[in-house]
Amino acid sequence: MKRLVSAFMLACMAFAMGCTAATHKAQVQNDTADRISVGTVQREIRVGMSSADVVAAMGSPNMVTTDDQRREVWVYDKISTDVSYSGSSGYGTLIIAGGSMASGAASRSQRTLTVIIKFDNEQKVRDFAYRQTSF
Repeated sequence: MKRLVSAFMLACMAFAMGCTAATHKAQVQNDTADRISVGTVQREIRVGMSSADVVAAMGSPNMVTTDDQRREVWVYDKISTDVSYSGSSGYGTLIIAGGSMASGAASRSQRTLTVIIKFDNEQKVRDFAYRQTSF
């Protein structure tokens, strides 16, 4: 009788452990509301365009300064953080007891984009440069 009960318990445990579920989900968190990219700079910004056109294409700059000749220099400095999470979990039950387990992994990457736009005395773009990093 003990062997029959033990065999039944073992069979129930094997069946219950086979009823586990795995889930994977990815979550992306972005710290920048406006998505300025290198492509936007390359496609939209041109020497000779007005400051109003730059604002229409890129939005407001983070910083406005002047050079030694009192001409405006605009700086766009953007940081983006992407976070991904992947996890799996399982739950098994036996007639009297239950248990669960979970595991997962997270990864994070950051990108920066700095754009410097220099204007002439008539508020037209005279030069621009950009730098992008990813780590």
